[in-house]
Amino acid sequence: MIRGVLFDLGDTLIDFGRLDIDRLFAEGAQLAYDYLRRLNQPLPDFSIFHRRQLRAIRYRWLISRFTGKEFNSMEILGRISREMGQNLTTRQTEELAWLWYEPLSKCAKVEEGLTGVLDELQRRSLQLAIVSNTFVPGAVLDRHLNQLGLLDYFPVRIYSCDVNYRKPNWRIFSICLEKMNLLPKEAMFVGDQLKVDIAGAKRIGMISVLKDPTGKKKHWRIRPDYRITSLKQLPELIDQRDLP
Repeated sequence: MIRGVLFDLGDTLIDFGRLDIDRLFAEGAQLAYDYLRRLNQPLPDFSIFHRRQLRAIRYRWLISRFTGKEFNSMEILGRISREMGQNLTTRQTEELAWLWYEPLSKCAKVEEGLTGVLDELQRRSLQLAIVSNTFVPGAVLDRHLNQLGLLDYFPVRIYSCDVNYRKPNWRIFSICLEKMNLLPKEAMFVGDQLKVDIAGAKRIGMISVLKDPTGKKKHWRIRPDYRITSLKQLPELIDQRDLP
């Protein structure tokens, strides 16, 4: 019997669609720059500020893809802030991180009826959790989930930036399952990426569900146990799975 459902975050629970990353980063840089200026913190010209942050993030992103080890952008923000002679409290640094992310948050959408689906899963006494690959600080993502009215559904949230492992590494799933006191065979994982979400979930022995609204995602080797086009299909899928 299924006792828990774990979800990927981006483009599974929260849909971002096609993004202009360079534009969003520039908008976040401007918000962060203006915030630091209001705090009377020492600052270089905006172009230098923007370029320095962008280079640091891109470099660490490339390293993480090569090594499979995640980084936390909060550490980069803190380091560059100190190098610029700024003196920020932990709360101010978290607000700075949110401002970098805020333009992206405004692109987010959730499926109509999502909270109803999650209510139904909770009504069935299923544990819910999030396992996400992200260098965005957990405090920032929690803030966004709270704004969307989703945070309280997920008492367990595992972000790769906090545990250093990235999907499809089995360890990040194992950390989550241990917190939920579940065996892999008792849990279903729902994600949108075959090579990351589905491969990782199958590797540890979880039931894998691919969210694929287009129905076009395929891989010659990786095959999910189930496919759905909408999260609304999950309760019925679980009913079918749990039939004797």
